[in-house]
Amino acid sequence: MQSIKIGLLGFGTVGRGAYNVLRRNQQEITRRAGRGIEVAAIAVRSAERARATVGDEVPVVTDPSQVISRDDIDIVVELIGGYEPARTLVLEAINRGKHVVTANKAMLAKHGNEIFEAARARGVMVAFEAAVAGGIPIIKALREGLTANRIEWIAGIINGTSNFILSEMRARGLPFAAVLAEAQRLGYAEADPTFDIEGIDAAHKLALLSAIAFGVPINIDAAYTEGIAKLAAEDIRYAEQLGYRIKLLGITKRTATGIELRVHPTLVPIQRLLANVEGAMNAVLVKGDAVGVTLYYGKGAGAEPTASAVVADLVDVTRMHTADPENHVPHLAFQPDHMAELPWLPIDQTVTSYYFRMRVADQPGVLADITRILADGHISIDALFQREPSEGENQTDIIMLTHDAVERDVDAAVRRIEQLPTVLAPVIRIREEELG
Repeated sequence: MQSIKIGLLGFGTVGRGAYNVLRRNQQEITRRAGRGIEVAAIAVRSAERARATVGDEVPVVTDPSQVISRDDIDIVVELIGGYEPARTLVLEAINRGKHVVTANKAMLAKHGNEIFEAARARGVMVAFEAAVAGGIPIIKALREGLTANRIEWIAGIINGTSNFILSEMRARGLPFAAVLAEAQRLGYAEADPTFDIEGIDAAHKLALLSAIAFGVPINIDAAYTEGIAKLAAEDIRYAEQLGYRIKLLGITKRTATGIELRVHPTLVPIQRLLANVEGAMNAVLVKGDAVGVTLYYGKGAGAEPTASAVVADLVDVTRMHTADPENHVPHLAFQPDHMAELPWLPIDQTVTSYYFRMRVADQPGVLADITRILADGHISIDALFQREPSEGENQTDIIMLTHDAVERDVDAAVRRIEQLPTVLAPVIRIREEELG
């Protein structure tokens, strides 16, 4: 049977990884796909570096449209990244009747609804396993393996850079800025790390997971996003003393009143598997009503882990290449005419428990004033300890864990607490999740 021909748009880390995996595992891939998968053209900004890898085996061009317009190209693999020109090129490929494989979570989070609708109308597939959690097959697990389940919630470490930073802060007791500089030196963090450390990258991925889990349109605008840049080493230390670790989690839940979609630093009990995911690794917990909690763990980035997902998508598309479009697996797991329009909950309606750190004057009555304000806001205390001040020191830290409370009540209480003359700095608060 004739090989499937693909065109690569972009030949950076993931593009080279996909090319190398296809060549190295060609025989295995052909046995699985039922026919060969051949790179027929590559489009890059600068052709020299690509030619140094592929030699004369594959034509290399600098205009992506030259690849998309070729009649013999069956699948376009978009590995450029970013919003544009990626969106325009993907839509051009779809309009020409070509299947698309992409690792571009930012583009899909923002334009996925438009792209998937265009693909459905044209009868082609858009595969995007590599867009979330690198080599972990979480999209396939949600979209196919857990089809029998009503998904209740997802919680995941889906950004390796932030997890590396938090792991190093905990292990070495270093401040955020020092560990970020180390992560940049080692190549875990970009020169501009904003998307990683501010939770934006994780929010893009979470928006896709939420849509697949609950059968709703992608809505990145509904995501609450809070990064790790303001975390202090003492909070990581205090959390440990209380039996928790701090992780940047992406969390989406189906509740009685709507869907939560949030990314923020989170206290996780040390005994939970997710709390023990260290370094640049990723892990995703999924709670289904039938299967219970399942865990997906592995490398969330890197040339070959991400290439593994890209090539898996290529095999899937190759297997279904001649199938009736009505029999394709739906892009967002649910049939397009059965998508739901559920409300998205703003962060102030979230119900969870909290960690507080308060820098206060070391004098009588301070704790009584704080607990009175919390009681007025219907916020009960689960655990509390006070750091013993050093000799001659006239201030100290009070550390609290609360029971579940509504975020808007917590907001109001914190504003009142910060107005107390004995509270000497803004209250530090971190949400806590049991993930049981």
